[in-house]
Amino acid sequence: MFPAIESLPDVILQYILSHISNGRDVAYCNCVSKRWKNSLAYIRSLCFSRNAFDNPPHDEDSDIVVRRMVSAVERLEELIVFCPFSPSGLASWLALAGPSLSYLELRMDNLGDTAIVHESPSKLDCIGAAMNLEILKLWGVLIERIPKWDEFHNLKILEVVGARLEDAAVNAVIRSCPNLTKLLLLGCEGVQSISIDLPFLEDCRLDFYGLGNCSLSLTAPKIESLEVQGCSWIRVPETKHLKKLSISNSAGRVYMIDFGKLTALEALSMRGIQWCWEAICKMLRLASDVKHLFMKVEFTGDYDALQPFPEIDFVDFFNSHPKLLKFDIHGAMFAALCQKNSLKHVDSDFVIPCLEEVLITVRSPLNAEQKMSTLESLLRYGKNLRTMVIKILQMKGSHNSADDFFDEICRFRYMHREIIRIE
Repeated sequence: MFPAIESLPDVILQYILSHISNGRDVAYCNCVSKRWKNSLAYIRSLCFSRNAFDNPPHDEDSDIVVRRMVSAVERLEELIVFCPFSPSGLASWLALAGPSLSYLELRMDNLGDTAIVHESPSKLDCIGAAMNLEILKLWGVLIERIPKWDEFHNLKILEVVGARLEDAAVNAVIRSCPNLTKLLLLGCEGVQSISIDLPFLEDCRLDFYGLGNCSLSLTAPKIESLEVQGCSWIRVPETKHLKKLSISNSAGRVYMIDFGKLTALEALSMRGIQWCWEAICKMLRLASDVKHLFMKVEFTGDYDALQPFPEIDFVDFFNSHPKLLKFDIHGAMFAALCQKNSLKHVDSDFVIPCLEEVLITVRSPLNAEQKMSTLESLLRYGKNLRTMVIKILQMKGSHNSADDFFDEICRFRYMHREIIRIE
């Protein structure tokens, strides 16, 4: 029976077995010998997959089996549970291992359970026993009432994926984690207004779905990366360290943005069906030093009426963004740069100094002449341009005009095939 391993000193065997984390593997090792069973007390991590207890021993449920394994470990640092469990089961595990845990990841699976509203304690309440956590990840969780927690002073990373939230409850959860450096709320519904005040936050991703009318207030003086989906009103006053910013709204409209100076911003992504034109202009004005700009907003207009982009002066735009290295531009924004007046009077000294890569998505053959002129101007004035990718979507319009425009693009590509690629 494993003679080479059995001959190892206890300390070496303990070190090897301490790197086993899968719950089933731990159970198998537990049956090898008494020496192995005693050594498993030194493991640091336990992970129970979704199907870990499809065939439980002696009709024991997951609560009992997980508790037995947790109780056998002297100092458990990481616990990951994706299999079903009850609030009482979670409470019993954390009563044993809570003080030593630094990493806790749970698949809560309680979104559709109406009975949990009246549970006491709830699964969420039970997590309060692990007050020394540094990382907390929750999947499929209902946060509709304020959990009975004290503050998690050591918590640096909080991730919630697939959740139904109430404003007061989620705001209270965030307040209970004052020292977060990373916050992820992904695939969450039910939020109307969220207020975040975290002095050490550096990375934040917020993804709210529903009507797309959420309001966000974020105070985080050290924020470096921010991604927001589903908000109509966004206020982030302290942004001097912000390097990456993404704002999208696939269901609603972006009405108002209020940011501080974006002097460190390197990458900006603007996406959505409709943005208020004032919000677009303000965002582009603030991001004057941006190096990578992704622009995919389909329409403007302040209210229900969807309106096309007004004319954007080609020369003014690139003069206002002199550090731009990569420009990913879709339909409406490209059309706005292709107006007749944009390139009538170009100063002889005009140049696009840093631009190296352009990705253009073309959706319509309308104003084909102006669009071809804009493509040619990007090559003429982009002295450092190395790559131009033109993506042609299924065009709306008469077959002849679409075919003629496509032929023009193909000829253009042939003349500059060392730079241009068509997709």
